[in-house]
Amino acid sequence: MKAAILVFPGSNCDRDLAVAFRDAGFATTMVWHKETTLPDGVDVVGVPGGFSYGDYLRSGAIAANSPVCRALADHAVRGGYVLGICNGFQILTEAGLLPGALMRNRRIKYLCRPVPLVVGAAESVFTARYAAGERIEIPIAHHDGNYTADADTLERIRGEGRVAFTYGDNPNGSMHDIAGVLSDNRRVLGMMPHPERANDPALGFTDGRRLFAGLAGAALPA
Repeated sequence: MKAAILVFPGSNCDRDLAVAFRDAGFATTMVWHKETTLPDGVDVVGVPGGFSYGDYLRSGAIAANSPVCRALADHAVRGGYVLGICNGFQILTEAGLLPGALMRNRRIKYLCRPVPLVVGAAESVFTARYAAGERIEIPIAHHDGNYTADADTLERIRGEGRVAFTYGDNPNGSMHDIAGVLSDNRRVLGMMPHPERANDPALGFTDGRRLFAGLAGAALPA
């Protein structure tokens, strides 16, 4: 099983994400944003949190136009798995791989704390180790995590069961409490909370571990 983690100027959760993938059994490779291809045989690409390019212009907008994101889009079109966390979620929306946008938090405040989440769509590898409706706890750390989309998009993703996680307390004003969204083939997940920071008892949280275990189960040879 192989995981590639993209690295942009300003990424600061790339190594944490690599550790979480390795703990789940993946061999990991860090891929700099100027690369034009991904390593051979990659099962999943992780797009990490941080502040790519200092969040200038819009969060994730510059990174979404990096050379490596063309290879990322090709990987997604081929049906490869993609996990975008926090700034990674922002990059995936800016790149058109997920619908909607991440706007400034309600009350324009940076938020960094554990939050309760409710598992929504269970029909994906990302949520396969959770039960639909289960409440878990995962940390957040963002200033632009307010998920926003037009009414038709919201109706579509909710009707298709593509809301992977919702907030139990909606800390940032996201529409319909949305914390994580799946692509139409359910192989791309973007989420604002950080499962890689809930992967080890030493961190105080372990509810994120099952997300990586679900990905590992899908990547194992039949």
